[in-house]
Amino acid sequence: MITAPSTNQQRALIAIVQVLGLCVWFSATAVVPSLRSEWGIGSTAAVWLTASVQIGFVAGAVTSTLFNLADRIAPQYLLAASAFGAAVCTALLALFVNNLSAAIPLRFLTGLLLAGVYPVGMKLMASWSESTDRGRAFGVLLGALTLGSALPHLISGLGPLPWRTVMMAAAVLTAIGALIAVLLITSGPHLDTRPITPSARYAITMFRERGPRLANIGYFGHMWELYALWTWMSMFVLAGREQRGTGPVTTTSIIAFAAIGLAGITGCLLGGWASDRFGRSPAAVTALVISGGCCVLSPLFFTAPTGVLLAFLLVWGAAVIADSGVFSTSLSETADSRFVGTALTAQTAIGFLLTVVTIQLVPVTADLIGWRYAFLLLAPGPLIGAVAMAALRARTTPATNSQHSSKEEHHDQHLDSPHPDSWPDRGALPHRR
Repeated sequence: MITAPSTNQQRALIAIVQVLGLCVWFSATAVVPSLRSEWGIGSTAAVWLTASVQIGFVAGAVTSTLFNLADRIAPQYLLAASAFGAAVCTALLALFVNNLSAAIPLRFLTGLLLAGVYPVGMKLMASWSESTDRGRAFGVLLGALTLGSALPHLISGLGPLPWRTVMMAAAVLTAIGALIAVLLITSGPHLDTRPITPSARYAITMFRERGPRLANIGYFGHMWELYALWTWMSMFVLAGREQRGTGPVTTTSIIAFAAIGLAGITGCLLGGWASDRFGRSPAAVTALVISGGCCVLSPLFFTAPTGVLLAFLLVWGAAVIADSGVFSTSLSETADSRFVGTALTAQTAIGFLLTVVTIQLVPVTADLIGWRYAFLLLAPGPLIGAVAMAALRARTTPATNSQHSSKEEHHDQHLDSPHPDSWPDRGALPHRR
């Protein structure tokens, strides 16, 4: 007898696939010191090992948005195929590539394929989540993303491993994630399965609606900071140790894993819980204010003793990712339910395009004024994001309205929708808050 999958089992499987599927993202970044030595490349060239992934992700997200792939293909199959493709690209780099010119196209393709892993994972998690606990569910998902992104740092920090071994290990883990997705994951009961007419324009017209617009602006401010911090945190630590006169820290990879991975998981879980308990906007604003404050205070901790610096980075690492799931949750609750996948993919596409800018600007800023002050460049992002989320109406808080008032609001929202296909006379939409 085949039993229906349970909500908790499916959520756990989706989170596991995200951990495994996204560990190829920073697989090259984690081994940059080895690649710089073996390939004879400088820091400006090495940054493209990360930037090319971000650009590829944007290209993949735009493609998915134009063709509504996340809403037209069974999400578990799209996720599995994308993860497997990213694993193949990473394995090819580990086995056969010997220079940067060959590595960059493969890293671009890896990013392009990861656009079918992260946003689709969010849609799957939303399909297994009621509005009242969706914040916590997305917190778990973003914690999985954070851990997966940090895993290569842990693998690299376990010992003096060859860079090809580190990248191959990441590729194998991602392939396992693809296998789990295709065999064990299914879509949940909250997925809107009605046939849709392809509508790439929804990625633009959703900005006419106040809720999606503010949620997106908050997310963009968050992304201005996040990936630049993750990419350059190790360099910030190394430069500070050298200036202090203690020499390079041999445990930099472990410090990065602790601040990005372990602290990040904690932040995601706290952020998800807080968004359900206190509301989307207060949770996001609190995290943005803390992470923005860390940007401003970073010069004071640049040459601090290792223990003090680690404590500071743990706080920063938790705060910088704690709000990420809040923005995705808010968008999934305010966008047209039939185009949630498209909305989330468009959101991440624009957000990751911003990360390309800041990843490039941070080392340029460091060359001009030094690594001590380089992260000051990131402070405007969380500030703008906090202002946007503070302006978001309390109606996005799941616990603030009764079931009756939520239904009325939902009806009114879709009467005001710019999409005639989404008006109530086309069929009642699933309840969303």
